[in-house]
Amino acid sequence: MPQRPTSVEEVDEATFDQIMAVNVKGVFLGAKYAAPVFKRQRSGVFLITGSTSGIRPRPGVQCYSASKEPCTRWPKSLALELAPFGARVVAIAPVATETPMLATFMGKQEVDEEGMTRYRSTVPLGRLNRPEDLARAALFLASDDAAMITGSTVEVDGGRCI
Repeated sequence: MPQRPTSVEEVDEATFDQIMAVNVKGVFLGAKYAAPVFKRQRSGVFLITGSTSGIRPRPGVQCYSASKEPCTRWPKSLALELAPFGARVVAIAPVATETPMLATFMGKQEVDEEGMTRYRSTVPLGRLNRPEDLARAALFLASDDAAMITGSTVEVDGGRCI
C-alpha cells in the first residue's frame, strides 16, 4: 500500500503499522510458508515485489520507502538459504505504475496531467510502468530462461534509478 505523501511527523502509527504489515510482514509470511514447500519439492521461485522507492527514496514517502527497502535485501539472504534446495529468490522494483492506486501514491484525488508530465520527465524512458511491463518481468524471472538469476532485484523503472 502506498503512503500518501506527507512529512514523517504527520504519519500516524496506524498508517505506519498498516504499511509495514503489508510490505514487510507480508513478504516475511510468504517466505516463511513457501520455504518448506520449495525445500520439499527441491525447486521454486519466490518473487518479491519491491519498489524503486526502496532503492531511491523521495521526500514525503519515508514509511513506504522504509517498508520497500527490505524487499531489495531479502532476495540476497533468502537466496542463500534456498539455493541448496534448488529454489530461487528474486525481486522486481518498479517505478510508479499506471493503476487506479496511482492517484493515491501521488497524493491526489485523481491524477492530474501536469503532475504526470513532471513525474514522467524523471523517468529516462519517458513513461511510467504499465501492468504488463511488470507481468513480463515477473514471467521472465519465474521462467527457466532466468534459471541462473537468484538473489537479485531487477529495477523495472525505465532508468529512473540510474
